[in-house]
Amino acid sequence: MSKSASGGLIQCLACNHYCKIPKGKTGICGVRYNNGQHLELLVYGRAAAFNTDPIEKKPLHHFYPGTEIFSFGTMGCNFRCLFCQNWDISQYHKDHSIDQIREAGTPWSPKKIVEYCLENKIPSVAFTYNEPGIFFEYAYDTAVLAKQKGLHTVYVSNGFESSEVLDEILPYIDAMNIDLKGATDEYYKKICGGRIDPVKRNIERLWRKGMWIEVTTLIVTNHNDDEKGLTEIAQFLAGISPDIPWHISRYFPCWKMTDPPTPYDTLLKAYDIGKKAGLKYVYVGNVMSGEKENTWCPKCGELLIERHGYQIQNNLRGNQCPKCGEVIPGRF
Repeated sequence: MSKSASGGLIQCLACNHYCKIPKGKTGICGVRYNNGQHLELLVYGRAAAFNTDPIEKKPLHHFYPGTEIFSFGTMGCNFRCLFCQNWDISQYHKDHSIDQIREAGTPWSPKKIVEYCLENKIPSVAFTYNEPGIFFEYAYDTAVLAKQKGLHTVYVSNGFESSEVLDEILPYIDAMNIDLKGATDEYYKKICGGRIDPVKRNIERLWRKGMWIEVTTLIVTNHNDDEKGLTEIAQFLAGISPDIPWHISRYFPCWKMTDPPTPYDTLLKAYDIGKKAGLKYVYVGNVMSGEKENTWCPKCGELLIERHGYQIQNNLRGNQCPKCGEVIPGRF
């Protein structure tokens, strides 16, 4: 996804940075390279990380709970979140040459990924670990083939994709977990290297188009844990739909962020804020939180999906509460 710009530049259309890239250089993500003729995706077909995960790890709690998903990602990222758990791959490009980036990772072609899922009876593929928007062509080819073979497809994203990319790939993606990392543009710029407005626009746009979306906020001690900001996030999501699941995730120090782990009381405060805002499904993650990871019927209070870590007991009857018949949103 690119177009020519003046002065020999190529403008990348993969995300809302819309980088104008000189010959011999990459964009902010470090993997979309102007080779003098066209924009080359240095990481096409090379997975820097891959694994078979429980789908709850994405996290997705309303999308085929209890199933497996094949997850993969590449080097590079269009953000530079100071708390990044996968910084060794997301920021790899900052300390390595173009040739090293081309050779990094393990060969996993779209065909190989899909065949692996079919052979191992894994029903879904996730584009994750780093930002999939930056390896759009690789993700697109994999998603198209996966859908042809009857697999589900999931984007785990920072939500900073361009409208051009989303228009292309939306027909081939079944669900997304999108990070809403904080409530302010200042937080996004200082901590993440991005902007908040494109993320909020994409969340609303994708939900209105019928995409199944769940949203995650990593609550970082001393940075985005204030009541005002958490309330703004919860009210924003509830204003789109009270059916959007909100995952409140506990932060642990990583990479350049050394603040202490999120106190459990802060997570409970955020949970209560989400419920008060009208969100029906709020989850506390990165802790063994007991009932705060369970899915409860918003109408009668029946326990619908019980979670102990990644052990799942699904009590739904199809997509309905077995006690009162309330329809639970999601894909089951």
